[in-house]
Amino acid sequence: MLYIIKDTTDQFLKLVREDPIRPHIPQEQRIGKNRVIYLDKEQDIATAITCVSFQDIIPENENQLFQESQDPSSVIFYTIWSYRSGKGRELLFNTVEHIKNNNRNIKRFITLSPKTEMARRFHLNNGAIILRENKETINYEYVST
Repeated sequence: MLYIIKDTTDQFLKLVREDPIRPHIPQEQRIGKNRVIYLDKEQDIATAITCVSFQDIIPENENQLFQESQDPSSVIFYTIWSYRSGKGRELLFNTVEHIKNNNRNIKRFITLSPKTEMARRFHLNNGAIILRENKETINYEYVST
């Protein structure tokens, strides 16, 4: 079941401490006007988590993720991890579908991913294309989701 963390009092927010990709980003910075955390859960157990930023730019680095955007047209997935096989993929697609149905102004689904083989395999195997390679990151785009 798709679940959305929108504020700092949510019981599931503490799970972002387990983020294997960007553990240094504070919990409070992941929630805000244009930042949300989505998770897949079964009963009260999280099976996968992703953090997103709604932007009007395609960020090249983490600092750009947290700029306030007045008219966002893109969703930037900047971390995703799962506790069960296949749940990360499922969460990614469920999140895209939810955003498409609830945010008509969002036209693009992009990542700000580390330059790792694991990220590369995950995104390419799930239908993304390489949009741009930056100094420290790669932007993948999901164009047919």
